[in-house]
Amino acid sequence: MKRAAASMHHVMISMEEKPVSGVVYQCLHCDAKVLAEQLLLTTEIKCPNCGYRVLRKVRSPVVKRIKAR
Repeated sequence: MKRAAASMHHVMISMEEKPVSGVVYQCLHCDAKVLAEQLLLTTEIKCPNCGYRVLRKVRSPVVKRIKAR
């Protein structure tokens, strides 16, 4: 289990980096960014940095415009 915990530390991304694929979540307690793939490695959904159990999905800042007919 120590190996999984060590590898999870490297999965965390910074604000400048963009994920290769997948969804990014943000911890509401410590603001750490976590990939969805990283959350699948554990049995519980919680922040690997602080252990807080409330995460929110990070939305892209791009606004998509849809033309209505």
